[in-house]
Amino acid sequence: MTIEKKVLIVGASAKTDRYSYKAVRGFLDRGDYIVIPVHPSGISVADCETLKEISDVAGPVDVVTMYVNPSLGLKMLPEITALQPKLLILNPGADSDELEAEAKAAGLHAVRACTLVALSYGDPLNVL
Repeated sequence: MTIEKKVLIVGASAKTDRYSYKAVRGFLDRGDYIVIPVHPSGISVADCETLKEISDVAGPVDVVTMYVNPSLGLKMLPEITALQPKLLILNPGADSDELEAEAKAAGLHAVRACTLVALSYGDPLNVL
């Protein structure tokens, strides 16, 4: 199978009990996404090379899923918008009215949802 879709997991953690780690594993287990964790430490997550900054990503990407405080998400929004994702998932705790509104104003398909729940139903691009 050729993997052509890319997902960016912003705020990915190497701690296996964190939802962001479970999202990395969930996309890897699907087998049809290139998974790109982003965390300032650059520590490997689920054996994936982790990028320190969104600006290090070679875009475009298909899905961006957020696991950071919404105030940080707002600061990252210009870089996310430049990647032209088809879907921006604002997970619980990473969502806010302001972030959702700004993302939509930038032309993004922004959805408040849990990535793990979406993955349980299939491909988030088709579910959300």
